Amino acid sequence: MSDISESLDPLVIAEEWVSAGRNVAMATVVDTWGSAPRPAGSHLVIDGEGNFHGSVSGGCVEGAVITEALDVIETGKPRMLEFGVADETAWRVGLSCGGRIRVYVERLV
Repeated sequence: MSDISESLDPLVIAEEWVSAGRNVAMATVVDTWGSAPRPAGSHLVIDGEGNFHGSVSGGCVEGAVITEALDVIETGKPRMLEFGVADETAWRVGLSCGGRIRVYVERLV
């Protein structure tokens, strides 16, 4: 019997989805500068149908990462994404204090 918190881990979900035959991409926060909503090492798993679990940021950034992940699933080519905004516009796009983040997106097989 598995622990409930373990079953909510995006890495465990990714493994389950791949085992079930789904096309899956993993997005990982690799760097942060300034204030960022999620620390380096945070994960978001996305399948080819647009289902997702976990978080790399929130707001518009999360939506943009999901869109890019669907393309990564289709092409198989990984991408490094970078998001950053000025303090005055940060709240609108989900970066609460104007931080910057870099997110690596790769297809899992």
